[in-house]
Amino acid sequence: MAIIISKNGEGAKKVNKSDFESENYMQNYIHKNPDAIPVYEIQKDKKLFVAVREFPTNSGPIDALAFDQDGDIYIVETKLFRNSDKRTVVAQALDYGSALWKHLNDFNAFINLLSTETQNNFDLNFEEKIQEFFELDDEQLDKFLRILKNNLNDGNLKFVILMDEMDERLKDLIIYINQNSQFDIYAVQLEYYKHAEFEIMIPKIFGVQVKKNIRGDGRTTIKRDKAMFLKELGDNTTVKKLLEIAEQGDGDVKFGSGKSNSLGYNLKLPKGSVQLFYWTDNGTLSFDMGWYKNVLSEDLKNTYQYYIESLKNLEAVDEIKKVPIKGNRIAYEQINCKTEKLSAIDLEAIKKTLTKTAQDLLKIKK
Repeated sequence: MAIIISKNGEGAKKVNKSDFESENYMQNYIHKNPDAIPVYEIQKDKKLFVAVREFPTNSGPIDALAFDQDGDIYIVETKLFRNSDKRTVVAQALDYGSALWKHLNDFNAFINLLSTETQNNFDLNFEEKIQEFFELDDEQLDKFLRILKNNLNDGNLKFVILMDEMDERLKDLIIYINQNSQFDIYAVQLEYYKHAEFEIMIPKIFGVQVKKNIRGDGRTTIKRDKAMFLKELGDNTTVKKLLEIAEQGDGDVKFGSGKSNSLGYNLKLPKGSVQLFYWTDNGTLSFDMGWYKNVLSEDLKNTYQYYIESLKNLEAVDEIKKVPIKGNRIAYEQINCKTEKLSAIDLEAIKKTLTKTAQDLLKIKK
């Protein structure tokens, strides 16, 4: 295919399609020019920030890791059509997604890895760069980080296969996967033309035309109710006990809408909601209230300390993290437990702690 270039309607010249010199050049181009991946055709006003090239995983480096303003995570795999391994590109991308979800579910470690890259490239940490790139205020940044964390924990990832040329078989495969699975995979064909000192890129995206159950923010969701949650859970009596504790409490039970099964216990307050625990089917049970900078009044910070200090004593505690907070946000700790190690004594302590914490937090309404 050729394109025609002219100036003021004269001097038309035919420009033939060029070849990328390497996959590295293609990766570098989208890193500097993320609009070359046309996610704005998926949802109006959506755009990507390509944060990292060659992001390390146990299955090898992801060519590019990108994010949109809604907190969605994109794994971008680049291939040149002339390369012999192009047939395996979809399996390769999914393998990277599995590795990212399974081995990098430590959210703070994930953010630190991203910050190392953004600090090197932009002299800003990841949160600062996201805030600058998408023009987010502090509240919008908090929402972005909440969704990002849930997406990582749930394995709710999106995939982009980026090639200079692709055949109909690959396009059909991607449409088939999108239609018949919970995966969101998009194929982007990036045609490259060069004229004098100018480069012309024509991106075409495939897979958008497949209709799924899509939320308003563009994320694929599963309408998971209690029956579906329990069916996916199987014979896990410990998590069933956690569900029972949540149902007997003053808060709301939330079943995850991501690809992986999850359970949250939230308490609605005048200035927002507090998540008292969050469980995912990778076996991690997390306790923290650190996202909610405006929820706790000064006289109830003692309640927060009671919540944290009581849960630190659980036998199943796997790690306690100090989470650095900038500005005027409340510094907080995150407690992660291994669900399979929870004892009957632990479960009773969790019930007692959550009951008292909820009662104290509800005083905010008075």
